[in-house]
Amino acid sequence: MMFLLNILLLSAAIFIVASLMPTIRVKNYGTALIVALVYSVINFLIGWLLRFLAFPFIFLTLGLFTFVINAFLLWITDKLIEDFEIEGILSTLIAAFLITLIHWGLRAILF
Repeated sequence: MMFLLNILLLSAAIFIVASLMPTIRVKNYGTALIVALVYSVINFLIGWLLRFLAFPFIFLTLGLFTFVINAFLLWITDKLIEDFEIEGILSTLIAAFLITLIHWGLRAILF
């Protein structure tokens, strides 16, 4: 149940960020739901390994390097899903930052 709620909140965050940023295109909310699901699976499969390998950078930047890892995972998601597009690396970094903040905010409101 918590996994499904987390996916719904993440897809809402993705849809909100896509609405705010003209460099991000999401076809509809269903696509945002698929993006959230694929992103979560990728994060589950390789996110932990990337965080483990990048631990010194995460430690030195006081956790800010995590946004770079999230941006990389978002970029992989962008390449896998046809109806989801992000233009440029800077947009990907900003989107990863905003998606993370909005997702945390939505979780804080509901939990």
